[in-house]
Amino acid sequence: MPGRRGAHFRVLVVCTGNLHRSPLAERLLTARLAASPETSESFRVSSAGTAAMAGTPMDPAAATLLVELGGDPCGALARRLTAALVEDADLVLGAATEHREAAVRLSPLWALQRAFTLREFGRLLSPEDAAGATDPAERASALVRGAAARRGTDGNGADDDDVADPYGAPMRVARETAARIAEPVERIAAAVLGLPLDGEHLTLESRA
Repeated sequence: MPGRRGAHFRVLVVCTGNLHRSPLAERLLTARLAASPETSESFRVSSAGTAAMAGTPMDPAAATLLVELGGDPCGALARRLTAALVEDADLVLGAATEHREAAVRLSPLWALQRAFTLREFGRLLSPEDAAGATDPAERASALVRGAAARRGTDGNGADDDDVADPYGAPMRVARETAARIAEPVERIAAAVLGLPLDGEHLTLESRA
């Protein structure tokens, strides 16, 4: 039977090369959840790429931006997305629609209700779905169920759900991409931690 049940709630972030978007989101979400000892112990966040060359280090531009956002790029190495990784995740977050769809193709029954794009999940999640839940992993599971049930009923922002690949682009573009990743990550972390979603998200200042 697909899936790993245990003490940890596992999040898998997916992009193409696992060099920029997905490791940035992975490490940033890890850093935000580490703010609480409870979530630090009960969550495991990882990443993979649909066309990754295993062992390739994180893109230097992404690593620089991650550090600016308060994350740690140390030891981030690319790995290829597999069905086993999908089935070991309680939540799969794709950088773009193609990555969400890739996860679903690998394990349709398991991933269909657990796979979203990163910005889609940030848009669909509602803290009310986890009302009454005190355990962070229980709260995260409720948020996933609520977002899955809400999908397709609210088209607001759906055309903005994808994060384009900035690999090789100017630093200005990479910085804009990092901000588009940081926004939903902040929302997700706040919802899991039971904090209010006040619309104030960490962003990177524009630089020439």
